[in-house]
Amino acid sequence: MGEYEQFLQEKNQIDYLLKKGFSFYKVSENLSGAIVEFRKSDHEQELVHVLTPNGRKYFSALLLQQQVTNKK
Repeated sequence: MGEYEQFLQEKNQIDYLLKKGFSFYKVSENLSGAIVEFRKSDHEQELVHVLTPNGRKYFSALLLQQQVTNKK
């Protein structure tokens, strides 16, 4: 799978979880990418392993947007 296809897969996973009502909870960065934890409630959590640079940029922008929205 090419890098662009992998990015699209990561983007679709993130978008799907956000549409289902999940929100960003925790991000753990490492040399191979980032593990993004989403939570909907204490009982529902999902993990997405983001490997591509574009995927990391994408979730970072959405995370910042979520933080700004939550401050209002």
